[in-house]
Amino acid sequence: MPKEYSRSQRVVEQIRRELAELIRLEVKDPRIGMISLTEVEITPDYAHAKVYFTSLKGEEGLDDILSGLQRASGFLRRELGRRVRIHTIPELHFHYDRSLEQGSRLSSLIDQVVREDQARHRDDD
Repeated sequence: MPKEYSRSQRVVEQIRRELAELIRLEVKDPRIGMISLTEVEITPDYAHAKVYFTSLKGEEGLDDILSGLQRASGFLRRELGRRVRIHTIPELHFHYDRSLEQGSRLSSLIDQVVREDQARHRDDD
């Protein structure tokens, strides 16, 4: 049986896709560079959207990226209004998504502990 998606989930996904395309093709601000949108969260009244992103540079230049995105937010919101058919176009709030970096760091810590544990067991034998 196909998975059912609520209207808000469909709207969130469409906003994420459209924003990603707009940023990639239309926004010319060099401060933004190569970013990926990881998630969009929207309030129930569609008034505000948190847009989470990652950068190829990690946290390097994060202030510049956020400034560029904030400067482009009016343009992005206007273009979303043309592409997404909803009554209220949300105000965009950009946030850096640290979850990928944290996940990678935790994974490497786990790998390190496993290696140390294996070495300890070899020494005991």
